Amino acid sequence: LRLKNYNDPIYGFISIPTPFISTIIQEPVFQRLRRIQQMGLSHYVFNGATHHRFAHALGAMHLMHKTLKILISKGTYISESEREAAMIAILLHDLGHGPFSHALEGVLIENVSHEFWSLSLMKMLNDKYDGKLSLAIQMFEGKYKRSFFNQLISSQLDMDRLDYLKRDSFYSGVAEGNISIDRIIAMLRVHKDELVVEEKGMYSIEKFLLARRLMYWSVYLHKTSYVAEEVLKRIILRARELLQNGDTIQASADILYFLSATRSSKLELDMKHYAAIDDVDVLSMIKAGVNHHDPVYSELCGMILNRRLPKIEVSNEPFATDFIEKQKNKAVSKLGIPTEEVSYFVFDGKMKNMAYNLEQSPIILIDKNGVTKELLADSDESNLKMLTKAVTKYYCCYPK
Repeated sequence: LRLKNYNDPIYGFISIPTPFISTIIQEPVFQRLRRIQQMGLSHYVFNGATHHRFAHALGAMHLMHKTLKILISKGTYISESEREAAMIAILLHDLGHGPFSHALEGVLIENVSHEFWSLSLMKMLNDKYDGKLSLAIQMFEGKYKRSFFNQLISSQLDMDRLDYLKRDSFYSGVAEGNISIDRIIAMLRVHKDELVVEEKGMYSIEKFLLARRLMYWSVYLHKTSYVAEEVLKRIILRARELLQNGDTIQASADILYFLSATRSSKLELDMKHYAAIDDVDVLSMIKAGVNHHDPVYSELCGMILNRRLPKIEVSNEPFATDFIEKQKNKAVSKLGIPTEEVSYFVFDGKMKNMAYNLEQSPIILIDKNGVTKELLADSDESNLKMLTKAVTKYYCCYPK
């Protein structure tokens, strides 16, 4: 088997390290990630942000490959099977993302996270390949005995974050997210089976956390893409409501399976349909929905298809009830819809972001004498302290 190279705009050539990894990449459930936008509807604001989960998964695997080489060069023993497992775990960490990534998470399939689907789909592949993914699954679940592997896959400084910040910043054209990945990876080492950062890498870590905060407010929580994704959610909710009231909508069988109330409780059946849906299903449903006889559904679909989005106001304080009521009354008369349906067009809520979470496993620095300390332990860096504060903003959306 000749191993492929993928040409990546960020890292140049990404070579596939083992034949088994190459086999997994060819699996339809992995190829499906080519049809799932990495950044939901962010391309409604940042024209270039049309990249997909597929490239991100390969990128994260590439970074894992590089990192493991560096850790081995610093004297950490890593077996071939551990190496392959870590690369498979990070390659498949987003396998369970649904259409438009986070935008429809928990909406299309109520109250289920993408991590649950990732794990279920990994287990399905594991059955197919006679347990060859067992170690990767253990690492993905954070249960492997050498905890630095679990940290490389999921922590506040994992391969997933390093890749998506660099990649999303590149494609969105927002330079604030551009971090020096090579420098960060070169500073990693293993101490007592924990992942630590050499002290001299502290400023690279600080820049990484700062980049994360700036990317959240300027890109991931950008008010326009945020309102677009809120409308997208409401299209799904309205479709579900119409079907429950005995109406029909045009959509693929796989999406209708999740929208209808008669869904089976069999996980295998769920997985078969889930592994078949992607952005294409949702987009074709929206295109057909523009001509639907239900004014609420067709109006919502038209908003997304033609990018005629509601107005969104963002504030540091919650919006006053009378302000929201006034917008609702205006919308009712303007759109000519019943009062009980106005919440599809006028709604409020809050967005929250914290760049560095003190509750989660902290980032640990190590000095040249082997003494470790938590990143913020004796930091006088006021800007680092600022990154640990949760910032909450409130929004209200209503028709223009």
